[in-house]
Amino acid sequence: MRLLLVEDDQPLADAICDGIRQQSWQIDHTGDAEAAKTALAHHGYSAVLLDVGLPGANGLSLLRWLRDRYDATPVLILTARGQLTDRIRGLDQGGDDYLVKPFQLDELFARIRALTRRSAGHVVPELVCGDVRIDPDKRVVTRAGERVALSAHEYRTLLALFERPERVVTRDFLQRAVYGDEGSVESNTIAVFIHQLRRKLGERIVETVHGHGYTLGKPPQ
Repeated sequence: MRLLLVEDDQPLADAICDGIRQQSWQIDHTGDAEAAKTALAHHGYSAVLLDVGLPGANGLSLLRWLRDRYDATPVLILTARGQLTDRIRGLDQGGDDYLVKPFQLDELFARIRALTRRSAGHVVPELVCGDVRIDPDKRVVTRAGERVALSAHEYRTLLALFERPERVVTRDFLQRAVYGDEGSVESNTIAVFIHQLRRKLGERIVETVHGHGYTLGKPPQ
């Protein structure tokens, strides 16, 4: 098992790395988001141990970058921020588990083992509408068996609709699903993503419910 630790506190990083190696696991360490991106782009990891309070770009922005690449590597968030809202935000951004500092190394090891077990054995069922399929584990979308390239924002929009079949999903909900809490968003952005999804996946994939929002289209009979 090979892990990546992204942590700018050098004494803490040294302690974690020493403990990890005593478990006979491999570990790489970076102290900032840019170095972490390079490592993630060139190596495959069993899990990422990610500090939120990094210099420059914070840990959550790195997490969003990872998920925007459709990279499903498990991420354990390490942070001194213990408030419930902070934990929820980290998980909503794509984190798989959360450990608040200070922590015991034995608990860290146990969470890593649990995280990698779930990753190895957990299979999320495919989501299907007509000839369009989403594999949430691999973050792959296909139409009639052919892979379709979507932007990260298009993928999040489509996934939010597929996860709520036969329900009307409001534009505000889709904006939160796509952007989280990131500032103001242009009023027509979701409409643009819907247009692109229809162009790539067929006009009937998403239906507009005027005055309410959108719903997953009905598959051809």
